[in-house]
Amino acid sequence: MEDAVLLQLDGIEICRDENLILQGASFALHAGEFVYVIGKVGSGKSSLLKALYCEIPLCKGEARLLNYNLRKIKWKDVPYLRRKLGIVFQDFQLLTDRSVLKNLEFVLRATGWKKKRDIQRRIDEVLQQVGMQNKGYKMPHELSGGEQQRIVIARALLNAPDIILADEPTGNLDPETSGQIVRLLHEICKKGTAVIMTTHNYTLVHNYPARIVKCENACLYDVDN
Repeated sequence: MEDAVLLQLDGIEICRDENLILQGASFALHAGEFVYVIGKVGSGKSSLLKALYCEIPLCKGEARLLNYNLRKIKWKDVPYLRRKLGIVFQDFQLLTDRSVLKNLEFVLRATGWKKKRDIQRRIDEVLQQVGMQNKGYKMPHELSGGEQQRIVIARALLNAPDIILADEPTGNLDPETSGQIVRLLHEICKKGTAVIMTTHNYTLVHNYPARIVKCENACLYDVDN
C-alpha cells in the first residue's frame, strides 16, 4: 500500500464565479506522503482542497481520488468519499454548544457508528493520539486555539482516513503552537495517513521539511526542496 496512488490529477481546471483559479494542473499523491501546498493568499490553495472534497467542481481534466472519479461523482456518493478524508479547517468549525466529547460523538453517529462502547473507545483513541485525553469534558471556548486545533485533528482522524486535508491549519495560531500542530500532522503521516497541508508560512515548511507543491499564476508545480 505504501506506494499506492491515492490521488491523481491530470490537467485539471478549477473555476469560481467565472474566475480561473487553476488550469492544466497535474499532481499525484501516494500513500503515506506529506505534501505542503504553498502560495500567496488567493492563489488557489484552498480551492484545490475544496475541489478534492467536492465543495466546488472541477471544470476540466481527469481527477481520481481514492477510486472516485471527481469529474463524475454522484452527489449521493460524496459523503462516502468525505468519510475517507479527514478535513482540518483553519477556523476549527467545532460545534460551540457542546463539549469536545459530544463534538466527536456527533461525527461518529453521523457516519454510522451505533454502539456506545465502540464510540467511546474510538474517541479515547483519537484524543490520546493528539495529546488531549483529559480535555473531553471541556467546551470549545474553554480551550486555547492550539487545543481546539488538536481537537479538530482528532475529529479528522475518527474514521481512520486515508488522507488528511489540512487547510491553513496554523493560520490562527502563534509560532510555537503552529510548530506543535505541524509536528503532530507529521507524526500522523508517519503512521500511514497521507497529509496535504496548505500554508503560506514558509518558516514551518523550512522547519518540518516535506514535499512542496506551489500554486502560482493559476499553475501547480513541484518545488525542489
